[in-house]
Amino acid sequence: MKCILGKKLGMTTLYDKKQGALSVTLIECQPNTISAVRSKEKNGYSSVQLEILKTKKRVHRKEFRLESDESIEIGGKVTVENFQVGDIVKVSGISKAKGFQGAMKRHGFKGAPQTHGHKHDHRAPGSIGAQQPQHVIKGKKMAGRMGGERVTVKNMKIAHVDPKRKILAVLGGVPGVVGRIVEIRG
Repeated sequence: MKCILGKKLGMTTLYDKKQGALSVTLIECQPNTISAVRSKEKNGYSSVQLEILKTKKRVHRKEFRLESDESIEIGGKVTVENFQVGDIVKVSGISKAKGFQGAMKRHGFKGAPQTHGHKHDHRAPGSIGAQQPQHVIKGKKMAGRMGGERVTVKNMKIAHVDPKRKILAVLGGVPGVVGRIVEIRG
């Protein structure tokens, strides 16, 4: 079972003799407690629910699906020692919220020309309506709230495991702000 919850600590650089400088994200993974186990016979699918202390009084719980029924007991612990250097994992978290943003920043629009009669509309989204339905079609790319959504980054490699400090170092950037809980699945 290769799944764990952890707290994002930030990014740093590790140096390797073969690969050189590696940009990694450090994730502190305190021992997770197994709070529930679901089996195929009882529930129709097999999974395990892990919990970690978010703050001194609040607990964060997350259910992870398993391929097969493993002998897992409620109250058991999951630690960083389940992972090895070189493991390929998926990391999920809530992305940074950026508030209300315009169409250029939110969707990468080019913008209007700076000359040829354009005045005060360089960052405007342009035409938004269609003639026939006579209303704005649902899902149209416009200004609005950006970020603050669940994001999963696949094919990330574990660069370093520190069981003494309970830290995993994952190659590349992980979604979310420092201090936010992330999920790591092998």
